[in-house]
Amino acid sequence: MFKRTLVLPPSGTATFFLWGPRQAGKSTLLKRSYPSGRWIDLLKSDEFRRYVTRPELLRQEVEAEPPDPGRQIIIDEVQKVPALLDEVHWMMENLGLHFALCGSSARKVRRGAANLLGGRALRYELRGMTAGELAGAFDLDRILNTGYLPRICQSTRPCPLLDAYIADYLKEEVAAEGLVRNLPAFSGFLDAAALSDTEPVNFSNVARECGVSSRTVRSYFDILEDTLLGRWVPAWRKRRKRRLAAAAKFYFSDVGVVNRLARRGRLERGSELYGKAFENWVHHELAAWVAYTGFDGGLTHWRLPSGVEVDFVLGDMDLAVEAKASAVIGRHHLRGLRSVAAEEDPGRRVIVCLEARPRRTRDGIEVLPAGAFVERLWGGGLV
Repeated sequence: MFKRTLVLPPSGTATFFLWGPRQAGKSTLLKRSYPSGRWIDLLKSDEFRRYVTRPELLRQEVEAEPPDPGRQIIIDEVQKVPALLDEVHWMMENLGLHFALCGSSARKVRRGAANLLGGRALRYELRGMTAGELAGAFDLDRILNTGYLPRICQSTRPCPLLDAYIADYLKEEVAAEGLVRNLPAFSGFLDAAALSDTEPVNFSNVARECGVSSRTVRSYFDILEDTLLGRWVPAWRKRRKRRLAAAAKFYFSDVGVVNRLARRGRLERGSELYGKAFENWVHHELAAWVAYTGFDGGLTHWRLPSGVEVDFVLGDMDLAVEAKASAVIGRHHLRGLRSVAAEEDPGRRVIVCLEARPRRTRDGIEVLPAGAFVERLWGGGLV
């Protein structure tokens, strides 16, 4: 059992949403944080049936047995019965109670015009395991092959678990929630989308690959984002000297899922696919750090129309990061970071790589091995 970096509010002090992909460890974190909490688990069929037909039962039951002051009420998989949020809102306002509202998809809640509590609830997001959380158990080659989901990355047989995860996602998140009409088409889209991981997405190319329209492909990517299976990294738009490329890049939330969908097999150092998985991992660490620390700035990428790029930019050019899974960093690896310095004014420039020791180039680029990168990132010494 690993200690998670995300810290939730003390029991009975705040109402909040906790979002995260399936099997990220949300329920485990809530149980650790609120051992005496009152649980409503909508994964249980009987609980789901009761509340979906009569959401007012929640208020009536709580009023009949009011929780002690300071006790958190947890509703797991809240997106399954969005109508419960009206009852939650009323109890917050009239009874002074505090709720932890947990879910793996905000799509049904947001698009169904459900009550999002009028800004009265905090929002947290739990990601897969980070290198900082794994600490001494962190193994880069292993994590790039198994992914970041706690149960799977610790398993001795991760592949069957990943296959089951993808099947459950299609069955529980997509089919059961009625997110698409054509499940086989969406399943084919997942395979095609996996090939776009870490890349600017061309919707027309993906559409041709899976035999649907570009408009449908856009809606499918929206589903991946809403169900937290993937995230967009938008292009840096605060141009200063010349026009920049504007296409967003897409990253799956778990590299193990990408590996299975794209049928990559075992990833070995030196291969192109290892390099793509390495970039996904660097994104995962940076995105988790932004989410957990409350960093006041977004995560973008910088790219010239010529194709010269920097993989990640934090905030207002506070940090520019390039990911290269190479044991020897040469001039060609540094082209993007040198170009961004000529065009913008980055605070720090870092290339994350597989070299043995940290070093600094004459023009100030920090060359950091993967281990040194995560140590400085989570230790607060990078941004």
